[in-house]
Amino acid sequence: MPKIRVLIVDDAVVVRSRVSKILSSDPELEVVGVAANGRIALAKIPYVNPDVIILDIEMPEMNGLQTLAAIRQIYPRLPVIMYSTSTHRGAIATLEALSLGASDYATKPSNLGSVEATNQHIRDDLIPKIKVFGAFFTPSAITHPVVFPVRSSLHQVEVVAIGVSTGGPNALTVVLNEFPADLSVPILIVQHMPPMFTKLLAKQLAAKCQIPIDEAVPGQILKPGHAWIAPGDFHLIVQRDKTGVRLATHQASPENSCRPSVDVLLRSVAQVYGAGAIAVILTGMGQDGLHGCQCIREAGGQVIAQDKATSVVWGMPSFVVNAGLANKILPLNQIADEIMHRIRFHQVPPSDL
Repeated sequence: MPKIRVLIVDDAVVVRSRVSKILSSDPELEVVGVAANGRIALAKIPYVNPDVIILDIEMPEMNGLQTLAAIRQIYPRLPVIMYSTSTHRGAIATLEALSLGASDYATKPSNLGSVEATNQHIRDDLIPKIKVFGAFFTPSAITHPVVFPVRSSLHQVEVVAIGVSTGGPNALTVVLNEFPADLSVPILIVQHMPPMFTKLLAKQLAAKCQIPIDEAVPGQILKPGHAWIAPGDFHLIVQRDKTGVRLATHQASPENSCRPSVDVLLRSVAQVYGAGAIAVILTGMGQDGLHGCQCIREAGGQVIAQDKATSVVWGMPSFVVNAGLANKILPLNQIADEIMHRIRFHQVPPSDL
């Protein structure tokens, strides 16, 4: 099987050297070229014919955003993974790059304490994404479908919980933008992102949507028509007390290599809301959300999954679908309407029967 051909674009010699060495040590990858800025990269693309481009953001002459825009004009389907710093400016630029058509992003290692820890961060965070977009991704074995009894009516919907990863910022924009200001339920979101990125994402989404959207803060009481995004590096859960349902966060071990984890949130939602919950699994790598959706279904709740055609990566939704947990599988642009229908009418749609 041919190797995945990678072009690395970064103005730092040490970054180009280290990333090249680590990627080349993987038998499925081949570094076919490096470039110190966007102009050099654009000149090299037709000659080295990469399958995936790793693109720095801050570079002289032609920065990453300018380079991405040029790549998308000439090579609209060529996968581009932004390689950004974990800084406020880096996070803002990364979110802008995703809105301009970047396939995904990875963060550069910082303050990890040792060369080996730094190298391992690159292996864990960058290589799996290269393989996904280089078409070498092999999903895990399909889970045996779970059969749930069909109900003639549904509990009133009290909460919507959304899990998403790769492709998430744009997918969330499409879904959340359709909700009216008088939405009658709260929304909880786990988007796989590091600290700082989630707060900026919430701010970015809030500027585009009719409902308020914030990064979750422990102790806040859930209220209708408000959305909260799990903070990076913290699991998000809900807890019920005498005054209502409150947000809580913790830093227990990652699940599915993720913190925040969709599974952690959905288990909590299933326990607190039971049949009043809708879980929505959107585009993303891996299988985070699979176990949580089973908990939602076992509690009598509903599950909606994004379809393959509109997913950037049909990983998380595919595991839910293959396990027989999805009540409905829909293209991205139909998911908000389906959620609203299920909120307003407490009966099983004919397609669920």
